[in-house]
Amino acid sequence: MTNSPAKVEPDDGDAAHSAGADAQPPSPEKTSKSASGCEAAVAPECLDRDDVASIADRRGTFVRMLGFWLLPSIALLLALGAAYFKYQEGTASDEDRARVETVQVATEATVAMLSYTPETAAEKLKAARDRLTGPFRGSYTSLTEDVVIPGAQQQRISATARVSAAASVSVSKNRAIVMVFVDQTTTVGKDAPTETDSVVQVSLDKVESHWLISGFEPK
Repeated sequence: MTNSPAKVEPDDGDAAHSAGADAQPPSPEKTSKSASGCEAAVAPECLDRDDVASIADRRGTFVRMLGFWLLPSIALLLALGAAYFKYQEGTASDEDRARVETVQVATEATVAMLSYTPETAAEKLKAARDRLTGPFRGSYTSLTEDVVIPGAQQQRISATARVSAAASVSVSKNRAIVMVFVDQTTTVGKDAPTETDSVVQVSLDKVESHWLISGFEPK
């Protein structure tokens, strides 16, 4: 009878050595994870209290710095905006006043320049020159002295002008244009009166704070 070979059982030391030889080292990913299984580098719950406090402090500092620069900037912008709109409002008010004033000056000057009688022609038309300026004043003076005043006295001519409407066309600091609609009634001697309607573009220049007529062009 043949005896079978005895089965040799490995002892605990050999098993441990074999298991140790076969085991692989843990990967970096696994070692970087905390016991809870999260990645400390990215997961806020993996940060300790000191890290959280540090981040909160940095955020608070940033917010304070932002407020330090942002709030004064906003205040400055609001102040500049208010000043701009106040300037615009003041400019608009000045322009509106200039429009009203130039329309009134153009209306009154037109009536003064075109209204006279044989007895008052010399006095009134000379007085009207004070409302004029520039080359136009010289032209008006020559026309009235050479033609209008002598004709009014010799032919007994009377003229009455009335402005039915007037409108501002443009206005700037020292220059304005007004359109004037004129109704003029003229009587020569004992003839029947004749009426004439006309539209005149009146130019005005501001001279030493006064608006004066610098042009008078029938349209």
